[in-house]
Amino acid sequence: MLQKTDVVLFDFDGTLSGRDSNVEFAKYCFRRSIRPWFYLPLMGICGIARWVHPDGVWWRENIRRFMTPDLVKKHAPGFIKQHKRERFGWAKERVQSERDAGRKVIMVSASPDYLLPHLVRDMKFDAVFCSKMDKKLPWKYEFLCWGVNKVYVMDEWAKKNKFIPNVVRAYSDSKSDMPMMEIAAEQVWIDKKTGLRK
Repeated sequence: MLQKTDVVLFDFDGTLSGRDSNVEFAKYCFRRSIRPWFYLPLMGICGIARWVHPDGVWWRENIRRFMTPDLVKKHAPGFIKQHKRERFGWAKERVQSERDAGRKVIMVSASPDYLLPHLVRDMKFDAVFCSKMDKKLPWKYEFLCWGVNKVYVMDEWAKKNKFIPNVVRAYSDSKSDMPMMEIAAEQVWIDKKTGLRK
């Protein structure tokens, strides 16, 4: 019979970090490459599509269609080093305190796999889940770790590790995380501008 195990969930963008990694990486690329500028008209269309269908995947992919494997390889390391400085000061200590209390700590974020694991490697999460991107087309999703998918990916991981997750606490800044927040005994909402608990 599977045993229940206490788990704490953390979102990343706006929760542990002061700026959205997807948006900031795009800006970083705009400042260092001419390629993104040619995609501005498509980005404008994607911006409209976002208002019409906020849960859509099409606009999420195409708004970053300028991404190439070479661009990611060239710019991701410098961005990761810079973006780590946007992490809220309390973040690493909070993750460690949850671990010290004997709970499994899980990072679950929509941030892409070419950024997030490197951004949180020093925080020693028990598991890190993020959006999986196509290696040849890094603007295209193989798995979008967003909304209810955050719960699905955690449940699958728990099943493979032969335990039932008892989510004692979840940290987020966004209503899009309601599926994961609703399964938590305690919801900790973070103000993405200040890093303080709401």
